[in-house]
Order: sequence, then C-alpha cells, then structure tokens
Amino acid sequence: MSVRKVLVFGPTGGVGSAAARTAHSHGAEVFLAMRDTSKSIPGLTATEEQHSGRYERVQADLTQPDSVRVAVSKTGATHAFIYVVLGASPDHMRSTAETLKAAGIEFVVLLSSGGVQGDIRAVPPSDFVGYAHAQVELSLEEVFGPRGYVAIRPTFFASNAFWWQKQIVEDKEVKWAFPDLQFDYIAPEDIGAVAGTILSGAIEGEQENPVPLVGPEDGLSVAGAIETIARAINQPVKVTQVSPDENVQVLVAKGGTPEPLARFLIESFAKMNENQEDLRLLLAPARPNIQKYLKRPAMRFSEWAEQNKDKFEA
Repeated sequence: MSVRKVLVFGPTGGVGSAAARTAHSHGAEVFLAMRDTSKSIPGLTATEEQHSGRYERVQADLTQPDSVRVAVSKTGATHAFIYVVLGASPDHMRSTAETLKAAGIEFVVLLSSGGVQGDIRAVPPSDFVGYAHAQVELSLEEVFGPRGYVAIRPTFFASNAFWWQKQIVEDKEVKWAFPDLQFDYIAPEDIGAVAGTILSGAIEGEQENPVPLVGPEDGLSVAGAIETIARAINQPVKVTQVSPDENVQVLVAKGGTPEPLARFLIESFAKMNENQEDLRLLLAPARPNIQKYLKRPAMRFSEWAEQNKDKFEA
C-alpha cells in the first residue's frame, strides 16, 4: 500500500505540530508547510525530524495561494491540514481552497471552531469568530464537496489560559468578569492528534463531519482553572471579579488581545454565563469524541497546567 502524503500548515503551533506528529505516527509522509522553514517545531527535535524519516519542510503561506500551489506541486501531497487565518482573506480562503484542489489536494482537514453551530450558512456576521470559520467551511464545501473535507470544531482551548499569563506572573492576581464561568479546557495537543489521525486515514468506516471536540472536564470554572495553575507553580494567585468593561481593558493590556476581539469575547462570555446549563447540554454529546478518535483519555487541565507551568512562573 502506498504511503499517504500529507501537507500540514502551521506545524509550529500546538495543534499543527501534534497533527504532524500524529499523522507521522500512523505512517504518513508529512510535509511541514511553514512561512519560515527555520523555526522550531514543538515536540519534534531536529534529530527526530532528520532521522525518523517521512518529514520534510516546505515554504508556504495559506494567505498566498501561489506559495500553496508550489508546495502542493513540489510535495505531491494529496491531503492537507489547514487552519483559518482570521481577517487575512476577504474571500474567506476560497482562493486558497481552489488552489489546493487544482494543485492536487483531494481532502482537507480544517481546524474550525466550536462557535460554529447548526447551518453554516446561518451564522451571522455579528458572531465574529463563528462567522469567519463558518465561511471557510462553506468555501471548502463548495470547492471539495461535503465529503472532501472535515471540519474539526473544538470549543475552549486550554492554551487560552495564557490570557492570564501576564497577570499571574507579574501581579499574582487575575481580574476577570465571570470567575464562575465554566469551560471545557481542551489541550491543543489533543485537538491536533485528532486532526492528524483523520489526516493520515487511520479512521475506519465513514468519517463524520463536522467533528465537535469537547474537553474531558464538565464544570471547571475560570477561578478553578486559575487555582489549578497556582497549584502547578506552587504560588498563590488571587482572582478578583471586575466589570465587563474593565475585563476588556485587562484582556487588551495584559493579554495582548486586540480590543474589538476582546470586546467580542467578553460579550460572548456574558451570554454564556447566563446560559451555562444549556451550553453544557449542547456540548455533552461531543465529550466522548477525543477518546473515540485517540483510543485514550483526553488530557485534563491539571496535566496541561503541569506541562506548561514554566510559562506561568516568574
């Protein structure tokens, strides 16, 4: 049986690197599509990359279709993992999808968002994040057909905890408007591993689409997550409730979030805070999916915090 050739965009990120390593572990030949091919890849040492076989770096940028065409033609890849580049593509990456298809890609795995719910055509532009991802899903559906792509829709990344990094390190205090708001923290590595498993063709039977992903913990609040980080770094961290407007400014000043996005996030969190039980019921059916795809339990937030504690230590 021939080796599947896959092209992974964004391998320097937590999700992309896990997608690449997982696809490789399932026997795929992995081409690492990077804007800067000199950058390091998390979890993959130069020695492993050079001597384990079936890894190769190639220059490409999802926002530059010509570079995408060259990368696909050069590698002969037939399957690709891509992500949404927010605000960088006025055509919602339609030209990128068309280039991938024309160059020889037969199937795409897209890192989408749990903010996409229901009919992708019905997500309103006012839902900034959900709409952007829904439009890229729509581009892929129109170019590749409904069976020519899979949209992976994770909800809340564990790595979103880095919003609090500067406050934890510098202030030993996190200011947040909704400390009791509960999220299902998903490790980026688990998201990428699911993507890589699908990308490699290791899934038997008909592939579902979309694939919603939910973390393993039901009921971990923001305050609880910060307490978990505090235990990992052995340093008390205070949680102070503030107004939504102040939370926006904190996200901008301490989290490095652009103000329009920060305001959108806080407004979304306010709605979620009012409808937590409805949200839990909505997410519950997806909770087994990481276990189903990876044949192992999903990483708990405490494990993720322990693995990343050096980033929260002063």
